[in-house]
Amino acid sequence: MDINDCLEKGILQKINVDEKLVQKEINEAYYDLESAKKAFEEGDFKWGIVKSYYSLFHAARAVLFELGYREKRHFAVRVVLEELNKKGKLEMRFINDFNAAMSSREDADYHYVYSKDIAEHNLSIAEEFIQRVKRLLNELKPKYK
Repeated sequence: MDINDCLEKGILQKINVDEKLVQKEINEAYYDLESAKKAFEEGDFKWGIVKSYYSLFHAARAVLFELGYREKRHFAVRVVLEELNKKGKLEMRFINDFNAAMSSREDADYHYVYSKDIAEHNLSIAEEFIQRVKRLLNELKPKYK
């Protein structure tokens, strides 16, 4: 499935670029990252995994908004990230990290499978993912530093 398929199926919509939405998503990414760190420090590994994923999700969503898209399903975020990879704008490891975080969030949330190791790993990939997204946004529009 590609972006056009997602648009046709309604799981991705074209929107006007709104800088406030982009910045709001970056702020939410940091908020969720800090919440994930706090949960981890408190030994709440399930919540740490969930919040780490949402940190990646909001960072990725900032990219969608900057490109003029809004997702209706989390799957559509991955499709846009994969398209950026095909265009040479985003390394595959970040898509793999997004997929791994989404999968571990689902495992923690729906199957009650979580651990300290997974939570710790997700925290580290979330921090790297946000930094990479900020660089990507900077490439797309220089105001994001």
